[in-house]
Amino acid sequence: MSTLTAGTASVALLVTACGGSGGSAVSAPKDFGYLSATENTTVKNVLTTLSKEACAAENKARPLKVENVPQSGLDQKLQLLAGQDALPVQFAAGNSPALTNQLDKSGKIADLEGELSLLGVYDQLQPAAVSTIKALYDGKVNVLPYEYNIEGIFYNKKIFQDRGVAVPTTWDELTASAEKMKTAGVQPFSAAGKEGWPLTRVLSGYLYRSLGPDALQDIRSGKAKLTDPAYVKAAQEVADLGKKGYFGEGVGSISYDVAMNQFLSGKAAMFYMGSWALANIADPKVNTVGVENIGFMPFPTVAGGKGSADQYPSNVGLGITLGAKSFDDKTGDWVACIAKNYGSTALKDAGTISGFKTNTPVQDANAVTAQIRKTIGDSKQNVLWFEALFGTKATTVSTSNAASLVNGSMSPQQFMQTVQDSLNSQ
Repeated sequence: MSTLTAGTASVALLVTACGGSGGSAVSAPKDFGYLSATENTTVKNVLTTLSKEACAAENKARPLKVENVPQSGLDQKLQLLAGQDALPVQFAAGNSPALTNQLDKSGKIADLEGELSLLGVYDQLQPAAVSTIKALYDGKVNVLPYEYNIEGIFYNKKIFQDRGVAVPTTWDELTASAEKMKTAGVQPFSAAGKEGWPLTRVLSGYLYRSLGPDALQDIRSGKAKLTDPAYVKAAQEVADLGKKGYFGEGVGSISYDVAMNQFLSGKAAMFYMGSWALANIADPKVNTVGVENIGFMPFPTVAGGKGSADQYPSNVGLGITLGAKSFDDKTGDWVACIAKNYGSTALKDAGTISGFKTNTPVQDANAVTAQIRKTIGDSKQNVLWFEALFGTKATTVSTSNAASLVNGSMSPQQFMQTVQDSLNSQ
């Protein structure tokens, strides 16, 4: 699950904690330890399958051992372990790319491009996934793409058909569709306001369509500010969705799981989310509306905007990286096996798309999975998400105030000013 939110400890503390190692001797790890975010079950399940099947020999030499930590406490845990020189062999990277980049500068994580090249498996990474990773991590391959996701709007085909609503292609059509749904007694959108990031994803979607693919890079470079009129307008458009009741009641208290359930049980017509949701969509115990009734559309275009609908927001989920000091031959054997087999196993067993090639042909689980795989293959240009280029502080400020933006307790100008202030102070 791509809940890329910020942890509680600052990167500044990490600089102190990750000082020199003091030249202490490093003993070989006893297991292939993997520190996982509790909420993300797919990666650990696929790794467990590999440990019993394709990578059984590697697992015998160095057994897989999974430890879980809530994603909200992941950054703090990583900084603590880094300061103790005790990072596990493999671990979920920080919630913000800024933390992973700092770990890299401190020499704590492996040079994955170099290691994979030496192992002869660098070509097992999908080029689009490599491009996304490098865009996030200062031009380096600092994480493995156990997920490769594009984002857009999943929709309930039956609800649309029963109410005579065509799939919208423009923002104006989208809002008109939402109004028609609400008038008919159907909640237009399901969203996890409690986590915040599903709401700011809609904000960045509008920014990319209105201002073009450099909209947030311009914020990072200082060319533009979030308080500029065009950026505040995007926040206003998202705030209006909440003001008109399109997210339903109490969006700020709706968790990710509840939002997913609302959509997959037919209580909402649309759901902005990434393709990691395919695992839930393929699960009949979760998806009670039927996989045949789920469609996927790109974020709509904005009238007069500089962006286009084929520029998909993409990410590699909560990236997974490896410790520099524990990357020995046995770890390399595991990584090589993962690179060759993870893609096919994840697609076959979990219905999820990774950034690894699928070396064993796998029949698509359903039509929406086939559609998204084709979309990824055809995609020519990808963009990131609202907080992708922010530091941990600004990410926290953005996601924790997103619900206030859509419930009206914070104005669009206030929201953008608050986030911009946090960017200025980093």
